[in-house]
Amino acid sequence: MADTPKSFFLTKRVHDYLVAHAPPLDDVQRDLIAETEALGGISMMQIAPEQGAFMTLLTRLIGARHAIEVGTFTGYSAISIAGGLPDDGALLCCDVNEEWTAIARKYWERAGVDDKIELRIAPAIETLRSLPAEERFDLAFIDADKPNYPHYYEEVLARLRPNGVILVDNTLWAGAVADPKAADDNTKAIRAFNDAVAADERVESTILTVGDGLTLIRKR
Repeated sequence: MADTPKSFFLTKRVHDYLVAHAPPLDDVQRDLIAETEALGGISMMQIAPEQGAFMTLLTRLIGARHAIEVGTFTGYSAISIAGGLPDDGALLCCDVNEEWTAIARKYWERAGVDDKIELRIAPAIETLRSLPAEERFDLAFIDADKPNYPHYYEEVLARLRPNGVILVDNTLWAGAVADPKAADDNTKAIRAFNDAVAADERVESTILTVGDGLTLIRKR
């Protein structure tokens, strides 16, 4: 199922080695990957299994109890985060698509994490702005429409505790960010976002070569 590397800079051989040394997938994860792949080309929106393993580990490492994600799709990232939360932890998921998140709900229940997850179906920026203006989140994951990344980032950062972490997906965009010939709206939006985060003195950050590029951001 994980035969095609999502990391554009990995060879098939290196990717196979990486997957072989990652935590093994359970039946729920395998079934969710298979059902998402059946959706066709849109399945590329699902995070890679090795990225999910990293997110679970990071959630545990920072002792996160309150998490939020912007962009849920079919729920693999939510399972990864919720699986790293303690029993009294909570993850708020923001998405607009009922069809895709219906798949997510099914697998959250199978994974035994549905009691940790609240899903809000609405434009994410509206959900974020409706939240109390207090620093309560320990961890955030942003993986949604690229032109709105700066808006999601600002709303999340304002509600993130000091030393809290934001993960932002697709920040290498299959290498297009470094290709001067790439001038589509998504590429330009991601470039601008990457430049803004790198210059933001409120945080420290680095872009990890995980999946399609995963930016790790710590609030000072």
